[in-house]
Amino acid sequence: MTDRTALITGASRGLGAALAEQLARTHHIIAVGRTTGALEELDDRIQAKGGQATLAPMDITEAAAMQQLCRSIHDRWGSLDIWCHTAIHAAPLAPATHGAEKDLTRSLEINVTATARLISYVAPLLGTEGRAVFFADDRAGEKFFSAYGATKAAQIALAESWQAETMRTGPRIDIARPPAMPTATRARFFPGEDRGALTPCDTAAQTLLRTLSLSD
Repeated sequence: MTDRTALITGASRGLGAALAEQLARTHHIIAVGRTTGALEELDDRIQAKGGQATLAPMDITEAAAMQQLCRSIHDRWGSLDIWCHTAIHAAPLAPATHGAEKDLTRSLEINVTATARLISYVAPLLGTEGRAVFFADDRAGEKFFSAYGATKAAQIALAESWQAETMRTGPRIDIARPPAMPTATRARFFPGEDRGALTPCDTAAQTLLRTLSLSD
């Protein structure tokens, strides 16, 4: 049993699930996602490989739930070694002049406000030795990506500020740029794309963790 811990927000599927499976070889996984069934399937895969996970079927926009989660991590483990933040809201593509206000509001809640809140909650758990990883998607300014592009850019700006602020003191903040993967999010953006030409999520996760020196 490992005493190292990794929090994955957005662990239900896609890159988050792939990172959870890879990190479960060396860490106890705290998997956060809104889809209970997908988290349970992830847990089955992790257990089948000899790993362990704690499932947290939660919406990251619920402040009280995130506070309770972080308090529970502190009470059980005392600290956190890694946080990978893959949770994202992908608003439907639309011209900037016709985007639905509800889509922008939801994008802001998940991609920006919840991220800022989580940084403040998770930072004490990471201390000076932990690692946090964010995942950039450079869509800002592309046509039809106004809500997603703007809020994803804002999310990464938050991470970049935190990175600059902790450069000398820790924790270490990394901002990775994954390759195009056959995720549900990408399928909504590019429904006719040849998914066979994309990088599988597990391959991308392995490469990212190796590049970030997070794989043993």
